[in-house]
Amino acid sequence: MSSSPNATPDRVFIFDTTLRDGEQSPGASMNTAEKLEIARQLVRLGVDVIEAGFPISSPGDFESVRRIAAEVGEAAVVCALSRAIPADIERAAEALAGAARPRIHTGIGVSESHLRDKLRISGEQAIERAVAAVKLARSHVDDVEFYAEDAGRAEPEFLYRMIEAAIGAGATVVNIPDTTGYAYPEVFGDLIRGLMEHVHGIEDVIVSVHCHNDLGMATANALAGVKAGARQIECTINGLGERAGNTAMEEVVMALKMRPDVFGVDSGINTKEFVRASRLVSSITGILVQPNKAIVGANAFAHSSGIHQDGVLKERSTYEIIDPADVGAGGSSIVLTARSGRAALRHRLAELGYAMEDAEFERVHEAFLELADKKKEVYDEDLEALVGETERMIGEVYHLEQVHVSCGDPGIPTATVELITQDGAHLIDSSHGNGPVDAVYKAINRIVDAPNDLTEFSVQSVTRGIDAVGEVTIRVKGEDGRTFTGRGAHPDIIVSSAKAYVNALNRLLLAAEAPGPPAEV
Repeated sequence: MSSSPNATPDRVFIFDTTLRDGEQSPGASMNTAEKLEIARQLVRLGVDVIEAGFPISSPGDFESVRRIAAEVGEAAVVCALSRAIPADIERAAEALAGAARPRIHTGIGVSESHLRDKLRISGEQAIERAVAAVKLARSHVDDVEFYAEDAGRAEPEFLYRMIEAAIGAGATVVNIPDTTGYAYPEVFGDLIRGLMEHVHGIEDVIVSVHCHNDLGMATANALAGVKAGARQIECTINGLGERAGNTAMEEVVMALKMRPDVFGVDSGINTKEFVRASRLVSSITGILVQPNKAIVGANAFAHSSGIHQDGVLKERSTYEIIDPADVGAGGSSIVLTARSGRAALRHRLAELGYAMEDAEFERVHEAFLELADKKKEVYDEDLEALVGETERMIGEVYHLEQVHVSCGDPGIPTATVELITQDGAHLIDSSHGNGPVDAVYKAINRIVDAPNDLTEFSVQSVTRGIDAVGEVTIRVKGEDGRTFTGRGAHPDIIVSSAKAYVNALNRLLLAAEAPGPPAEV
């Protein structure tokens, strides 16, 4: 009996690939613990399928799939990616051995470019490999999804043959990816419609769409696929993914929810978990969400125009088609200051979705009091930054105890830092540099032996005002070519910079074995 969800004409299944395709974003690599945390949030969202990783790519990815499969249970189908290679499929099956509802996702390129330039095989050879891969996968699991990579640029007649062969071999889901984001809605909709009309047996399987955002049309293309008969959408939180990203889950789900007159289908997603999911993925990956991002951006429900403000105050729907509460973006009337007690702080944290033990809460409360003494008001964004800071302190190889900087013009920027090791040793060193941040980083490098190149440095004001908390996000590349993200938040931007660098170095030092290059779908 198949573990695939049961298809109905008015139901669209949500296939989340944040942990696989989303992780292919440069700098978005996640460890197993972080993937488990996101998987738990995906279960709270109610996604139908969680693509947990590409098991053959690395021991770390294999372990992530294995542990997610064991934990998720019946809550969702757990999917593992493979190429149309026997070793890939066997490894995927091994990782999914403990899953209650396993799915192997295997496939091969179908465009002329992929056949000629990447695979260097004929169309007939590609079909043979696809059939063999699906049959091998079906010998391990009842639920097999076949992807036709770069279907958006494939010859339709060849694609029909490939999909029909995959269905005949036992595929239960067929995935039609616009791998390069080349399609546009009318053409992609016609492609799906053509499959529905010309492929024998397609009525017995679920047709899935996997769209990339290179031309900014991933959401529109995915929705065009649904109108043409597709009943699974492959997407990621925040649209995370290779190059310009994937279809954003929050966008397609809310489009389906808000326009039943257009699409006439439902996803079954708990949309009130979207903002929480967005912030979690952003926090773990270090990839910030643009303020004007649809549904989950900081400005998605903000109104600055006086005309808009007047209209919204009289009737919210004059300028808002979505109730902020429906996506978990509800406001609060509690104003947090240095005079606020523990009860008020705990209440607001709970409203923001943070449930924490007493010891963790006390760490946040201590940091809150320190910040509140420096600010007139502590905003929700401040609290999220504080929680992120306290979470980053757990399991540190080195902890930044203090930093002192002397700089000016004229003068030589000089920094002294103190780091504490896991065994409690206090290490102090100094250095000078071209500027205060450069001096701080050179002082840290004199203590921490972790050669790297700083590839990205960005500063963002977390809240409004001159006393705002500044958040620094950096990326460093280790000697082995892997990239690690570090984040730090503090009212003093130099301290934020030091925190971010120590956080990145801790990730570098704690990193597991590097994953190999995953296959793009």
